[in-house]
Amino acid sequence: MKAELPTCGDYVTATFSRDFVAEGCDHDSVERIHRGDVDEWIRALAQSGLFTDRTVAHAWQHKPHSLLEALLSDADEVTVKRYEVAWQALDRAARFGYAALADEYA
Repeated sequence: MKAELPTCGDYVTATFSRDFVAEGCDHDSVERIHRGDVDEWIRALAQSGLFTDRTVAHAWQHKPHSLLEALLSDADEVTVKRYEVAWQALDRAARFGYAALADEYA
């Protein structure tokens, strides 16, 4: 039987997910991920030696939501819902301009 290699998402989940959700919904992190500011996550994975910067950056550039999904893999249903609501608010704000974001979180 051939063992499957861990994916970037598997490694993110194993390494970061508990800390990511420990303090509750982190709107700043969700906003950074949403706009593609994922350098800190890329550096952390590159330091692991399992993935190259380019591999991780390419995956998250095309689907930044996949990073959020990996970070929330072990989270409870309510926590996942809170983050998804925040992500959806950022999607709406991106469509209508980020000025509307302030109203969402007020």
